[in-house]
Amino acid sequence: MKFDHISVMPDEAVAALNIKENGIYVDGTAGGGGHSAMILARLSNGRLISIDRDPDAVLTVKERFKNEPNSVVIMGCFGDMKELLNKRGLYVVDGVLLDIGVSSHQLDTDERGFSFHKDAPLDMRMSQSGKTAADLVNKLSYEELRDIIYKYGEDKYAPSIARGIVEARAEKPIKTTLELAEIIKQSVPQRVRREGHPARKTFQALRIEVNSELDQLEKGLDGAFEMLAKGGRLAVITFHSLEDRIVKQKMAQWCQGCTCPKDFPVCVCGNKPKAKLVARKPIEPSAEELENNPRSRSAKLRVCEKL
Repeated sequence: MKFDHISVMPDEAVAALNIKENGIYVDGTAGGGGHSAMILARLSNGRLISIDRDPDAVLTVKERFKNEPNSVVIMGCFGDMKELLNKRGLYVVDGVLLDIGVSSHQLDTDERGFSFHKDAPLDMRMSQSGKTAADLVNKLSYEELRDIIYKYGEDKYAPSIARGIVEARAEKPIKTTLELAEIIKQSVPQRVRREGHPARKTFQALRIEVNSELDQLEKGLDGAFEMLAKGGRLAVITFHSLEDRIVKQKMAQWCQGCTCPKDFPVCVCGNKPKAKLVARKPIEPSAEELENNPRSRSAKLRVCEKL
């Protein structure tokens, strides 16, 4: 099984972890193993735990690192990282890397159904199990579809798109990506179609819902930070505003000190910062990376260190 994926900001992300050669690190979104390989190269007697929920990724990474004594590969979701590691007797780690989003392999493998450019079954499951995007568009109510598209796709045309889906499925079930893309196209004004493919936001919204991505992100961030040793670092790469907002707010919350009103003469809340930002602003891809990997264009890397 070949899992093609170009790791985003590999040098910046791995450098941000400030790796110790005897440390324990987690790559919570292993993908094709690009970031994992760079972390392993910096370890002598340390350990790397690579996690992914995609069976294709797990097979690829296990094969890639089969001769690496410092490598442990686990199939599961990074949102369950704490439980997955605790089950194996690991309670403290020195760094966690999360590269949130869809891999190139998932986008480019037609039958996975992530892309609105190729005709394929309407799937979108990262884990290849559970409910599919087809289940959502054919079974959810108009109100549920509208809310998902508006909340996760941030699309102001969510009402008309949801209405178009409900009307189309009344004629026959919606089964493929191109069927859905055409329904979306016909549900928005003509001028919107000229601004880029109108299906992009709806496909993003359905993918997020199918995979519970934002819930997993919140849970994964809390679990990762809880497991970090003092001085350990959490590095997170996001690809759209919904993800980035969650990461930014979590890190700000951990870095916040006293929450007393400014007119209080002394602190009574006792709240102390639990972390510090390694970079105050998000790190973005270089011009060279953008040229070589256009899919990295919206990526942002945020890093914090536990105090």
